[in-house]
Amino acid sequence: MGLITLHWFLDVIVVFLSMVVLAYFYMTRNFNYWPKRNVTEVPPKPFFGNFLDCCLFRQSASGCLNAVYQQAKGLPYIGFYIFDKPALMLRDPEINRRILIKDFSYFVDRYAKSAESDPIGSANLFLLKNPAWKSLRHKITPIFTSGKIKRMFHLMLVVGEDLDTHLSTLQLEGNGNIVEAKEIAARFTTDVIASCAFGLRANCLNHPKAEFRQCGRSMFEFTYKRGAEFAAFFFIPRLVTPLNLKFFSTDSSDFMRKVFTETFNMRMNSDVRREDLIDLLIQLKQSESEDSLGFKLEGDTLVGQAATFFAAGFETSSSTLSFALYELALHPDIQSKLRKEITSALANNGGKITYEMVLSLEYLDQVVSETLRKYPSVPFLDRVANTDYKLPESGLVIERGTPVYISLLGLHYDPEYYPEPDKFDPERFTEVNKAKRPAFTYLPFGDGPRNCIGLRFGQLQVKLGILKFVSNYELSACDETMIPLRFNPKSLLAGPDGGLFLRARKISQTP
Repeated sequence: MGLITLHWFLDVIVVFLSMVVLAYFYMTRNFNYWPKRNVTEVPPKPFFGNFLDCCLFRQSASGCLNAVYQQAKGLPYIGFYIFDKPALMLRDPEINRRILIKDFSYFVDRYAKSAESDPIGSANLFLLKNPAWKSLRHKITPIFTSGKIKRMFHLMLVVGEDLDTHLSTLQLEGNGNIVEAKEIAARFTTDVIASCAFGLRANCLNHPKAEFRQCGRSMFEFTYKRGAEFAAFFFIPRLVTPLNLKFFSTDSSDFMRKVFTETFNMRMNSDVRREDLIDLLIQLKQSESEDSLGFKLEGDTLVGQAATFFAAGFETSSSTLSFALYELALHPDIQSKLRKEITSALANNGGKITYEMVLSLEYLDQVVSETLRKYPSVPFLDRVANTDYKLPESGLVIERGTPVYISLLGLHYDPEYYPEPDKFDPERFTEVNKAKRPAFTYLPFGDGPRNCIGLRFGQLQVKLGILKFVSNYELSACDETMIPLRFNPKSLLAGPDGGLFLRARKISQTP
């Protein structure tokens, strides 16, 4: 005999159904949030809100946000739900400006977070909360000025020569050969970051199983488990601490801590200088004074900046580089025009690649800009209101704790700003054409005080990689090339669902 009914089996069913009903009411308790505020919303589904396809890995999280953006045509914003949490998708460029710059003080923090038990991840400038973020950003910003980046360029050039050597071993003469652009780009950017941030020659280009490459691969290899963890970091941060989710795995943290600490301590006790991130952090640490928060650059806070530089610099830049090579392979006319610009600049500079020469290449800059439009490395921006905020245009009050999003896939593919958005067209980024578009409709690095701090560095290594390929090799599609491109539904970032295979053919150099 059961406690509730005449049989224990019926008791189990009753308890289970009761729990389902309670869970249903709990998870749908907020589903009238936006209608009560006279805000149009995307109809949510019980338990999942507007993230059912993401949970089933039918679509990436950025794809789900893009789908929300597409349902807001003609609206300045639209409400939606991350499971049971009300969130707001912004669509109007003027509101983007307010949130990111003019009224930034109301939206200082990202919604994303890492667990406090993750000492390196929690010191990550990308995820750090205010006021610690403001203090650290103020200390770190001088490291990423154009002058400091210029002084690191000689380190990039050494890795560029390693890329030349690696490509020369792939038998690309004659009719050429098939290469996997994403892997080569990942090894190249990993070597650049290892040199510039950790002071080491990682040599991933020649040794694909090198420790740095393995560390980067484990960090951004989006298995179902890793995809779910990243979704939690960015969309369900309240689960991060109880589930002890770490942005950097224990193995990755231990490896980066060991490598960084050994190099840092060696430099502190020697006269060796390379003009890299470690040298700059040493200078900063020696000159800093404790601020009003008691926040100092030491221990894992120092390691965290090198780790952030590594994580953000290698994956995002390698994606941009590989997507640029992919588009150039599919558009031989654009590739030819870019090659002419590069070869002309090299000829005028005595064949020497310099920092100033790379920055002078206008069409290369347009190619990179258009690549970032089609394939923004981080395809959305997130902020959370730290206090109630009233939108002047509509009077809507965005309540404290409400996450707001800007879908870069939605914005960058909006035909209102970019006609024929699927077309790869670097001419969109001539000075004349840029002036025709509203501001805040192109945001691959974010904008305002919390924009990407390493954008100059990232663009520079991408441009160097493209220059090395295009000046010496002709790229084209092959049978293995993925056309059209498919994105990995498990990836939070803009990653292809498989390799980016292209044919590369060595260009005969005329005497």
